Amino acid sequence: MRQTFGFLLLAAGLAAGPVAAVAAFFAMALVWPSLPAMVTAAVLALVAGGMLPAWGAARLTRRRWPPVVAGVVMAVCAAASVTVFLPGERAEPGAAPAYWQLPTGSRLAYHLTKAQGRARPTPVIRLHGGPGTPGEGQDALDRALSRAGFDVYAYDQLGSGDSPRPDQVSGYTVARQVEDLEAVRLRIGAERVVLVGASWGATLAAEYLARHPGNVAKAVFVSPGALWTPEWDDAEAGQLWDRLTPEQSAQVGALGDNLRFTVWETLMALDPQVAHAFVPDAEVDHLFGELLRVAGGAASCRPGTAELPAKVPGFYANQLIAADQELRPDPRPALRRSGTPALVLRAECDYKRWPITREYRDTIPGARLVYFKGAGHAIALDKPAEFAATVTAFLTDQALPLPAYTGEQEPR
Repeated sequence: MRQTFGFLLLAAGLAAGPVAAVAAFFAMALVWPSLPAMVTAAVLALVAGGMLPAWGAARLTRRRWPPVVAGVVMAVCAAASVTVFLPGERAEPGAAPAYWQLPTGSRLAYHLTKAQGRARPTPVIRLHGGPGTPGEGQDALDRALSRAGFDVYAYDQLGSGDSPRPDQVSGYTVARQVEDLEAVRLRIGAERVVLVGASWGATLAAEYLARHPGNVAKAVFVSPGALWTPEWDDAEAGQLWDRLTPEQSAQVGALGDNLRFTVWETLMALDPQVAHAFVPDAEVDHLFGELLRVAGGAASCRPGTAELPAKVPGFYANQLIAADQELRPDPRPALRRSGTPALVLRAECDYKRWPITREYRDTIPGARLVYFKGAGHAIALDKPAEFAATVTAFLTDQALPLPAYTGEQEPR
């Protein structure tokens, strides 16, 4: 009986050690969110969970079990080092032509497409989507606006594209994005600016317009995200994943399907700063880039046949700014008092639900909505010439190439 009980005690210890280590790791994340402290707690729990029962088993069976347990502990640590703690592939942002060092603390990569001839007094600032997913730089719209006399600035928002990633993820807020945009306006010396925001960039443009209405000459909202996120859940708002092909869905589901990212997801829920220390930007940005490589084509009207161009995206910017949107005050009361001319662009295959787009037109006084057939969420990808012509006409006070849509139901 002593021998049997000793062996059972030893087996229980060998099983309990790893469980205790996992529990200690996450418990320490709640008490002292430091990755070294969490690892130390896990190792101590692993040793204690195995050694104490082994000591008892040794007395019962009169055999030396602690060396065996020590070997098991070393094996568990070795297994963790090549699974949970083994870094994956990494991506590194490229080098941009120029950077702004802003008084907000942000260092942002930007590109300027200068006006041809005499520049108009009001420059254009383009705001990319995501959050965290900038495009690849100059496109047909930049060139068209340059020919029309506009200086066009496009910048990678904090933690996105070629802009450096901050050490502290606490800076990923909507308020910081608005502050950065205001700092950019002051940096380029513009009394007022034209904002052209796509997807999340349209939401940012609306937030800025609500906060600084006198600083915006005109605003263009392209395939906009929700004006006020707390009013919509993901299913009501519409998501990129809604338009994935079955093959794309399977590929997306396989990304990050390992023990390391399972641990990381738990840490994200407990403390994003600890998750950031566990899986750094370069690693998770690479994974995010792979996800967009597979799924980005769903932003087109031809999902599965086109890839959405993007620089190295910023995952922590994406997740934490999106989470902060849920805590924002409602900007719509301020927008209902706006006197800024506004254009809203909607596409037939946009994965965002129609009421999301229509609310921009119905909230901002005098806003016009133009509907593009045969285009997806990334209108500039599917209809580059029509997109550039429409925005340019609006900004130069010319007749729009497509008529404004005034109906309540989405046209079909």
